[in-house]
Amino acid sequence: MASPEKDKFVPAEILISVRPNQTRVAYVEDKVLKDLKIERPTSPTLVGSVFKGKVVRVLPGMQAAFVDIGLDRAAFLYVGDIRTDTPPHESSILFEDRTPEDPETEPSIEPQAENSETENKAPEPKVFIQDLIKEGQYILVQVAKDPLGTKGARITTHISLPGRHIVYMPNTKHFGVSRKIEDEAERQRLKEVVDSINPDGGVIIRTAGEGANQEHLQSDLEYLNRLWNKIQKSYDAKKSLGLIHSEMDVELRALRDMLKEDVEKIVVDEEEAYKKVGQFVAQFMPKFKQKIEMYKEDRPLFDIYDLDIEISRSLGRKVWLKSGGYIVIDEAEALVVIDVNTGRYVGKKDLEDTILKTNLEAIKEIAHQLRIRNCGGIIILDLIDMEKEVNRQRVLEQLEEELKKDSARTAIISMSALGLVEMTRKRIRPSLVSTLCEPCPYCEGNGYIKNKMTVAGEIFIALEREATNRKHIKEVIVICHSDVADWIYEEDSESLDYVEVKLKTSVTFQVDAQFHMEEFVVHIE
Repeated sequence: MASPEKDKFVPAEILISVRPNQTRVAYVEDKVLKDLKIERPTSPTLVGSVFKGKVVRVLPGMQAAFVDIGLDRAAFLYVGDIRTDTPPHESSILFEDRTPEDPETEPSIEPQAENSETENKAPEPKVFIQDLIKEGQYILVQVAKDPLGTKGARITTHISLPGRHIVYMPNTKHFGVSRKIEDEAERQRLKEVVDSINPDGGVIIRTAGEGANQEHLQSDLEYLNRLWNKIQKSYDAKKSLGLIHSEMDVELRALRDMLKEDVEKIVVDEEEAYKKVGQFVAQFMPKFKQKIEMYKEDRPLFDIYDLDIEISRSLGRKVWLKSGGYIVIDEAEALVVIDVNTGRYVGKKDLEDTILKTNLEAIKEIAHQLRIRNCGGIIILDLIDMEKEVNRQRVLEQLEEELKKDSARTAIISMSALGLVEMTRKRIRPSLVSTLCEPCPYCEGNGYIKNKMTVAGEIFIALEREATNRKHIKEVIVICHSDVADWIYEEDSESLDYVEVKLKTSVTFQVDAQFHMEEFVVHIE
């Protein structure tokens, strides 16, 4: 039985703010930011776009290949992302069984249980990448993950085409239903509807497809089938590698994936985007057309609910909780570590109760931050250690409940006795931090620099090394940051005297305002 809280209607809005330098789409529930998409013309997402690529290198030792698709860096293709039933040549490419833009559309059960054609089928024999593709070969691929950090784009030959209600897979016969559609009767009804349509390819019903009738699904299917035929013709006609089909603009993708019955209005603050959104909704989701509004106020659209403040909060390393506790979020390229602390919260009953309440509050904020920041990969939650097993279980259940609200695929691996939770979250686009920020040029992304004592110690070691390598030294000049020179004169003159005795000469310090705190140069004559 569903809880009253789960069934409670929460009013939602989609705010679309378009500027020459960026487009931002916010999904707001009860005046609180729940999801955010930001895209800039200089770095649009490539996820979902289809390319004609050329295999430039096959790596049997890694069972992977590098494919040139016309970007700055070669894309990465793993053997598991290559069709194996027939060679991936020309216009005979398998399409993936999910849309990269909508991870929650993955089948909630194994294909053997949903697709009668796969029952009692013997397991496929192991195949090797060198038997599937060759260097110099042209193949049709789709971007599954954007380039991230030093890594190129992740691509697949299992390409998928997302519509409003379904994901279409032209060269498979697989059927699946979003795991977010939990009602078994509805799942069975949707399967019967798809069976009656008898599509040429495979179909996965998206969450938005719940309650859809045959006409809705048929319309989606016909549109996606036309799109597939267009992609095939473009691939055959294209003589060189490069883009064949690009995904739609971020505001249209957001509407396709976010627009649900509980959305009360769609607000757009730019006239051309307003027209484009209106045309898109009229064609694919006409029942929502009356909910589109043109925003004409002087006040910035995102200021209505102070969304820019919330975005700034989600760029910070430390996030305060209402109770006075806080969480600390550290992001690496494929790992996120989140630490929970009681901070100023001292509780009212006992230590275990204080810890439990802090952890429960932190779990809600962590799930919220993961969505807004678009964190992905392996995620480690360092919760405050709880002695009672019942409390640990309660926190874990709360985490599972909060993650159900996330459209990205998540999985909780375990919770250790020390309160460490291992989980994963699928990310296909760069995180909010990597989109809006860049590594600090001063610390070069480390997040810290050496202190003055450490740099001074390195200077003295360098001087000692020169003292042993040279017999006759006339003059010694050290160029460094002013703070380091001041610290040596004021706090460590004893070490300076020691080195000057070894050098048998005095050391002169010169400061350079352009020098980094850790930077120094030693001149010896």
